[in-house]
Amino acid sequence: MPGHRYLRPEDIRKLQTFEFAPRALVEGYLSGKHRSRARGASIEFHDYRQYTPGDDLKLIDWRVFGRTDRHVLRTFEQETNLECHIFLDSSASMGFDGGSEISKLEYSSFFAAALSYLVVRNGDRVSLQLFDDKIREYFPPGSTGSHLNQILSALERNTPGNETSLAEALRKSQPLLKRRGILAVVSDFFDDPAEIFSALSPYIHRGFKIHLFHILTPGEIELEQRGLTTYLDLETKGRLIAHPANLKQRYKEAIDDHVGNLRQLANRRGADYSLHRTTSHFFKLFDRLVE
Repeated sequence: MPGHRYLRPEDIRKLQTFEFAPRALVEGYLSGKHRSRARGASIEFHDYRQYTPGDDLKLIDWRVFGRTDRHVLRTFEQETNLECHIFLDSSASMGFDGGSEISKLEYSSFFAAALSYLVVRNGDRVSLQLFDDKIREYFPPGSTGSHLNQILSALERNTPGNETSLAEALRKSQPLLKRRGILAVVSDFFDDPAEIFSALSPYIHRGFKIHLFHILTPGEIELEQRGLTTYLDLETKGRLIAHPANLKQRYKEAIDDHVGNLRQLANRRGADYSLHRTTSHFFKLFDRLVE
């Protein structure tokens, strides 16, 4: 895909060696074509089972009935395709770069582009949602080259927007996702952890495999030592003038508490949570998706 900012030729070359193996049955996983035990006419015969009232009569094996006088159904293994849904936080705070060469939004966009490319390359379907305090742009699941180009173009023109409301975006998006699959949320998670997991509950109950990628700059994880500093909230525009030394311990406790709450709730609900610094290569995020 030449000419795309977030999918560089050198990244595509590295991605050629990437393979994904299933860790959980979510009507398939990141491995190209996937097997499920859905019953019905399909690709490959799997097994017999006893007929029960309400079953489709067309699936009865009448030859077996002729030999045994028993009503049994043929079951099949069915090839299915993965759907991977990428939720990319595009709120104002994601524009923060901490003085480095790349902002949280840019870092996350590189990962979203690479993941989209891999899913489409494997013949599976990917969707993309850009959000801040609302759904700004949504691309339904697709698996074609033109669909991938639409996603890559959207990532390029995307800019940091309003305040974060991850929980609200998750609630509004739930009806849009018709089939369960992988839900990859890429965000700085500046939202209430309890509200986030309340909004994730319908996805969890429907059987989505959830990956939460928490993206922060090093300076957001631990305040840098410097002189009198003006801190600007990119979302509320509030200002605070203080010496970092006076805030460092309380800030660290607040960040550790926030991250700890997210990790604890994720473990309790069966979601995968990971914290990443923008100074690490975004390829490391793929470690959470492979065995």
